[in-house]
Amino acid sequence: MHPNMSHKLQPANAVIYARVSSTAQVRKGQGLGSQETRCREFARMKGYEVDRVFADEAVSGSITTRPGMQAMLAYLSLQARQQNFVVIIDDISRLARDIKAHLELRDAIASVGARLESPSIEFGEDSDSILVENLLASVSQHQRQKNAEQTKNRMRARAMNGYWVFGAPRGYSFQHKPGQGKILVRDEPLASIITEALEGFASGRFGSQVEVRRFLERQPDYPKDLPNGEIRNQRVTDLLTQPLYAGYLELPRWGVSFRKAQHEGLISLATFEKIQELLRSGAKTSARKDINADFPLRGFVVCSDCETPLTACWSKSKTGDKHPYYLCPKKGCASYRKSIRRNDLESDFDALIAGMRPEPQTFERFVKELDTIADGAAAECEDIRAETKNRLTEINMQIETLLDRIMEGKSETLITSYERRVEKLERERLLLNEKLGTKTKPRQRPSQEFEPALNFLRNPLNLWRSDELAHKQAVIKMLFAERPGYKKKTGVRTPIYACPVNALTAITSGKSKMAHPGRFELPTF
Repeated sequence: MHPNMSHKLQPANAVIYARVSSTAQVRKGQGLGSQETRCREFARMKGYEVDRVFADEAVSGSITTRPGMQAMLAYLSLQARQQNFVVIIDDISRLARDIKAHLELRDAIASVGARLESPSIEFGEDSDSILVENLLASVSQHQRQKNAEQTKNRMRARAMNGYWVFGAPRGYSFQHKPGQGKILVRDEPLASIITEALEGFASGRFGSQVEVRRFLERQPDYPKDLPNGEIRNQRVTDLLTQPLYAGYLELPRWGVSFRKAQHEGLISLATFEKIQELLRSGAKTSARKDINADFPLRGFVVCSDCETPLTACWSKSKTGDKHPYYLCPKKGCASYRKSIRRNDLESDFDALIAGMRPEPQTFERFVKELDTIADGAAAECEDIRAETKNRLTEINMQIETLLDRIMEGKSETLITSYERRVEKLERERLLLNEKLGTKTKPRQRPSQEFEPALNFLRNPLNLWRSDELAHKQAVIKMLFAERPGYKKKTGVRTPIYACPVNALTAITSGKSKMAHPGRFELPTF
């Protein structure tokens, strides 16, 4: 080759490529800077002029489609037509930590007319150099895979000891504790908001996941998923099915069965199991988007003729004025599309709730009955604890028997069946242990402990007349066991009340009926 031609082919410009795979390195500023410094020193020794520096932060070495790498290849494809470039990397592992990815990127760099150089290895085109390069790339891949295996094993072992090893879920944050490392602790106010949401769903205060979602959307401190302030339905599902909030964890893909965690739960295990039961049963209540403050009884009051929940609408008159109406939406019903003035229905319902206010002496008698029942219930607690301990003994014996059968079994089908049974018994044992381990604080008298609820029963009309739609919906759920019926000409049909109202009724009359001078229906004009 002619000497002048060799001089022209000698690269005079260089670009530096650096990569770190750890977010901790990015956060602490380690890795990229030291790589660039070493590469610049190498360029000076070789007499190259560094044109640009490209970097990828927190990107795995097994990925080829990296932003920094793609930007470098695009830059070189434009510049290499006029001049030769060399790509400098600190170490072969910075290019890739996967043999397949290494070869792909090596070919990509060569395709744009550039050469690869490093202060740690001399790249060549002869068979020996290629062998060494491939061996080093394979070793780098092995190190990556080995590190991943070791990290997973350590994480799994920590999870088996009851520690959460992934990102902290909403309502928790990580705190370092001596002898334990990072452990989940309550993160207020999110922890209290999530507790209220979960307990509300378990108790029936929120009859569906949609109502839980709306509750969370009304909380200014709860992070929203969308710019318009909405929360995705999947977010609510994840919230309701996460055992971490009960103080337990489970990682089936790692073989970590359901177990007690090291952190404090936001709800009890009994509450969590109640939530799972409700989710499995698919129990739902009305939670339509069109239920709003304009028509608080829409979807709750039903048509007396066909038992279909009433809908509602605004109707425009000839003068252009809008008038609110409730109506039955079922075709074929005798009351189909017969408009009921909103004021008529809601006034009748208002009067119905006003009539549920008990006499002062009746209410005082009701409160005394509650205190008497509480005294009797307290005496039964020890018997219940003894029964729980007996059940725990039975469970332990059953588990031991099943484990022996598993060890002796030869049929995969039977072994799988025994394992499922053991898992179910283990879960029951955790639940019973939690009940026994709960420290009972000195209970107040029901008249003190349930003062807010008793104040509501003393006069439910106060909460019903609130401007908050959620308060009106709470009144409906607490007072009625079934949806009351309504007909345009006869008014409100005799409703079926909830347990507290029935208890007040029994005290009032000495029977299981409300002492009323006449029917529940309001007089019609």
